Amino acid sequence: MRLRDKIAIITGGGRGIGKATVEAYAREGAHVVIADKDAQVAEDVAAGIRNKGGSAIAIQTDVTDPTSVADLAGRVLRQHNRVDILVANAGINVFSEPLAMTTEEWRRCFSVDLDGVWNSARAVLPAMLEQRAGSVIAVASVHSFNIIPGCFPYPVAKHAVIGLVRALAIEYAAKGIRVNAIAPGYIETQLVLDHWASFPDPESERRRACALHPPGRIGRPEEVAMTAVFLGSDEAPFINAATIMIDGGRSVVYHE
Repeated sequence: MRLRDKIAIITGGGRGIGKATVEAYAREGAHVVIADKDAQVAEDVAAGIRNKGGSAIAIQTDVTDPTSVADLAGRVLRQHNRVDILVANAGINVFSEPLAMTTEEWRRCFSVDLDGVWNSARAVLPAMLEQRAGSVIAVASVHSFNIIPGCFPYPVAKHAVIGLVRALAIEYAAKGIRVNAIAPGYIETQLVLDHWASFPDPESERRRACALHPPGRIGRPEEVAMTAVFLGSDEAPFINAATIMIDGGRSVVYHE
């Protein structure tokens, strides 16, 4: 019960890392708000938590729309009168060759992966400042630090997320707010499973991906989620403007 009675909003909470974070927060005693563009998926996750005795509601939210996120924050505040934690997890992959990329693809990437984080933070920060307490956790990526060819413009947006986290963290540190980031690496979400399935030999591709990592495997969504639990809890009171890499050590290994 490390998050007992804390009010936590998790964007993109219907699938993958977001869903794992929602479930971990609920197990630790938080009242979770699942903010997802897919209302039915979010409600299914919320219902599963309530069926196990947890506290969860689902609110359809488009993080690219400031009004939608402001409505989310307003509804949570009307119901709970506070927001303790925001996990800004919603994101999309946009991979293209730079000069072949369209303007629409560029804007789509940044509207979700960067603007979505800012819209979400901007919506909850006034309440956190009034409380003089709050934890904002942005889900960044190893792409925030390392460039993989063929992934443009995703790493540009994720680099910017780190800048946003650090700037907000310093801006509001003296007012009781902590802002940090988590940078997952290769994590076994449904997107990854679907990617492997697109190869003629999915098992061979899985083994290739696992072999790139010092532990001989890739990460699990719940391993990212537990780091989000730690950063949202009272066990991390002096961690601010930090990024925790969750990649099994792959990013420090030189690959020929």
